[in-house]
Amino acid sequence: MIGIDITSINRIERMYEKFGIKAYEKFLSQKEILLVKKVETAAGFWAAKEAASKALGTGIGKECSFHDIKIKKSKLGAPKIKYKKSIRKKFKIKKSYLSITHDQGFAIAVVNNIKK
Repeated sequence: MIGIDITSINRIERMYEKFGIKAYEKFLSQKEILLVKKVETAAGFWAAKEAASKALGTGIGKECSFHDIKIKKSKLGAPKIKYKKSIRKKFKIKKSYLSITHDQGFAIAVVNNIKK
């Protein structure tokens, strides 16, 4: 199943300006926060997690939280995504693919889940 999300970079920037690191901790792990060098990256990660939850058919909420989804980067800097084991098992996910882009004030992410 495929999920897509678009996020305003300005919205994430305002959230960070108002709440500081607590804003990022709402949706990112400490390891993910270390990957964020620019607000565009944080906005891309937000969009990625929203897209991942939509690819499950749930959205962010009771079934899947921001912290049930982990984002890493490959050696070449490409984003990689993985769900918590319980989520992968429940939704029968074999593999997940992620693409993130940002331009003109927006971050967009697409997630494609391959089922077992």
